[in-house]
Amino acid sequence: MLTLGSAAGPVNVLRGVSLDIAAGESVGLVGPSGSGKTTLMMVLGGLEKPNSGRVRVAGVDLTTLGEDALARFRRDTIGIVFQSFHLVPTMSALENVAIPLELARRRDAFEAARAGLDAVGLSGRVLHYPSQLSGGEQQRVAIARAFAASPRLLLADEPTGNLDGATGRAVMDVMFGLSAERGTALLLITHDHDLARRCDRIVGFADGRIAADATAAAALAPLGGS
Repeated sequence: MLTLGSAAGPVNVLRGVSLDIAAGESVGLVGPSGSGKTTLMMVLGGLEKPNSGRVRVAGVDLTTLGEDALARFRRDTIGIVFQSFHLVPTMSALENVAIPLELARRRDAFEAARAGLDAVGLSGRVLHYPSQLSGGEQQRVAIARAFAASPRLLLADEPTGNLDGATGRAVMDVMFGLSAERGTALLLITHDHDLARRCDRIVGFADGRIAADATAAAALAPLGGS
């Protein structure tokens, strides 16, 4: 459970949520705006602490970790991709992808970052700055950065929200391909039911609770999230 304060009093943002994601499984999280989807992602990523309950990722209870330990755990185990690309504008694509690897003090940070950019089809753009890249290319850099440390869990919050349809589909081809290839669990928040259909399961979210949880084939008809 997660309760936040407001001028009108306490607000129960998450209520009795129980969600398991298997290694290598892809889960689409759909539901109305304001239903708590992004908050759930923040809790799973260790960016927000629940008031009660446990959050286990790769066998580690995130609720028992202090801020420094949480930061290290996120760096090594969880990748996050947002709708906004969150690239450092003064750094090249190569430098942006190398950031988490340098923080982990990996000696091969730039070699691994170059391989990551090659994996998302940007081997010819490694020295370009974000302002020199298209929206789709910037999101591919963000995906390469998220996968740089070989995370066990990838969290993606509306990753195609700032992209046109064709570009968004191409970017998601890359994300799903890398997740399958590397056995990375994927939680995808999206309003796009066609995109959600590509996941193994679809979880419907409403009013801070799980309203439905089924395979993609069975889940879409009754959900109707916007």
